[in-house]
Amino acid sequence: MSSDAAQEWKNWHERRVESVSAPYGPLALTGTHWLADAVEGRIPAVPGAWREEDDALVLTASAEDGIVLDGQPFTGEARLTADHAPVAASRLAQGARRLVVLRREGLWAVRVWDPGAERRRAFAGIEVFPYDPSRAVPALFRPYGEARTVRVANADGVERGLGLGGELVFTLDGREHTLQVAVEDDGALWAVFADATSGDSTFRFRFLRPGAPDAHGRLTVDLNRALLPPCAFAEHFICPFPPPGNTLGTAVTAGERTVLTR
Repeated sequence: MSSDAAQEWKNWHERRVESVSAPYGPLALTGTHWLADAVEGRIPAVPGAWREEDDALVLTASAEDGIVLDGQPFTGEARLTADHAPVAASRLAQGARRLVVLRREGLWAVRVWDPGAERRRAFAGIEVFPYDPSRAVPALFRPYGEARTVRVANADGVERGLGLGGELVFTLDGREHTLQVAVEDDGALWAVFADATSGDSTFRFRFLRPGAPDAHGRLTVDLNRALLPPCAFAEHFICPFPPPGNTLGTAVTAGERTVLTR
């Protein structure tokens, strides 16, 4: 085992624990509230009145709602679009809470992030498999001729589209495996997968972010860095399940396993 590689993985794991347990990390998400479920524009646990208008979400608030918009106390009416900034920099706040506007497949929602969330207070770490250098293997990315979208179930029980840009091919335990992957704006690859450990010694599925391939499609897949999806930390995320073909027929005894609580 390379001591440098093992130490790099240890540092990565420590940064990961710090990230998920941050004040506005995934453990702080306390609700994803869809406007379609609101009664007369009122969303449970979210101040103000909300409505969709053209291509925006309109918030109407009074002083009693205690809302801050762009750092200033807000009353009146504001047209909002989906937030893309980090949660801590979101436009809307109510005390320590952050209200984040979300849009998925044409539907609007408001997410509530609370540093005092129960799951954040109860967090005790991420259980991981011991580092195993044999789980870092060379891989080849094979892009599709054109991007594809498949419908997959999500953690909230709703089926949504998942964009896929190609296949990641690698050998593990003497067998060749293929994962369908998305290609992010910066060229990095992302996959959601399951394996023989899923739902048993690990969460029911995990994410893999191996980075971007080189000009020839080559890269390294390090399964020691297999990630728990956000919905493992808070049930209010809408993580996609693995698409057909992304369940590996082997046990990936590497990476993150479960969330530990006190």
